[in-house]
Amino acid sequence: MQQRIYWHTTVQMPGVSNLTPIPAKVDVAIIGGGYTGLSAARTLAKHNVKVVVLEAETIGWGASSRNGGMTLTGLKPTMQAVIKTYGRELAKELFQCSLDSVNLVEQIVQAEQIDCGFARYGHLLTANKRKHYDALQAEVDFMAKEFNHNVRLVAPKDLRAEIGSNVYHGGLVDEVSGGLNPAQYVAGLAAATEKAGAELCARARVTKLERRQKRRPEQVEGRFFIQTERGNLEAESVLVATSGYTGAATKQLQKKIIPIGSYIIATEKLPDELAHELSPKNRMIFDYKHFLNYFRLWDNRMIFGGRAAFFPENENTLAQSGEILRREMLGVYPQLKDVKVDYVWGGTLDFAFDQMTHVGEEDGIFYSLGYAGHGVAMATYLGATVAEALLKGNIKEHPFAKFAFPNAPLGLYNGNPWFLPFAGAWHKILDWVE
Repeated sequence: MQQRIYWHTTVQMPGVSNLTPIPAKVDVAIIGGGYTGLSAARTLAKHNVKVVVLEAETIGWGASSRNGGMTLTGLKPTMQAVIKTYGRELAKELFQCSLDSVNLVEQIVQAEQIDCGFARYGHLLTANKRKHYDALQAEVDFMAKEFNHNVRLVAPKDLRAEIGSNVYHGGLVDEVSGGLNPAQYVAGLAAATEKAGAELCARARVTKLERRQKRRPEQVEGRFFIQTERGNLEAESVLVATSGYTGAATKQLQKKIIPIGSYIIATEKLPDELAHELSPKNRMIFDYKHFLNYFRLWDNRMIFGGRAAFFPENENTLAQSGEILRREMLGVYPQLKDVKVDYVWGGTLDFAFDQMTHVGEEDGIFYSLGYAGHGVAMATYLGATVAEALLKGNIKEHPFAKFAFPNAPLGLYNGNPWFLPFAGAWHKILDWVE
């Protein structure tokens, strides 16, 4: 297996050369050059706001070009749990955001003519146990009653029409979800953002962020001073859009986010007949486990991902995760036993302690964080809507700003995720118990 991101072989990623100079002053500085930051910058630039995106690596380098390319409805927690925790009215707002997020991706792809293969393939949630299937049956009724959203149960005897595997006990289909090539999408979104008038500054890691009071008559009171590895600038507002790569420059937010590794393998190209057997309808597929797997086809390759290791990627975790994921893949699809795995790569997800996505503003610093694996569509949507809220000054009215963004229990976390091995073991225990 090559330790290389397969998606990067399909497109020229932006910001690799010809670095844009750091501007001296802007209205809004966005930290993070992924879906959130680019979508926000595109929205702001279209409103004639002077905006810059500051990216530590190259544009789209992080999870935005490393994920499975699934644009999904829903949130990380089940909607039953969301209603129980936040109430029916807010839960309906949040779920509607998830539907709107897929719609927005589709609109942007069409409006900006981004060639990334977006289509409404639908997603398939597979039941690993019989009790999971029973829960999915209840889910169908619940979603229709509470959200007027139609999902379809697939009985075990009918599952072969959806997936070429015998290991699952039925499933659930949501036709609204979609899929795309994430690197092609983020590259196209970056081009559209620059076209709108935003400045994209790669290799501009933020090392210091502070608010300075007015010292000279010509200074705007409370402007932010931002120090980067390539130069310094001032901004009236800041949007933090760093997801799983949130760092020490925004320490208070870093302490609210757990960076969790996720890993993916891509096989060699499969014969048409075999590819069709594996996924007859080209669904976005993921299972019911706590230590979950997610997979789909792209260009006749099986793209198979999961939480093979909870730690972010390095050379050792990549090699180990590649072998783990291959075993998992063969457990689902034994017919791939003689198929070569061409690529393995990893990325870092951002989980809040309540597994919810959060937006808000503290002393002029706006943020949108905690996508928990649902970031392709949701990050695009929240980038745009947080930017709109910044313009209108009504961020507190945003649905994802209406509940608290929790810190770690007992304050036992300063941004270094020492507990990830225990978290990974706990999820495996939960799956074993079930």
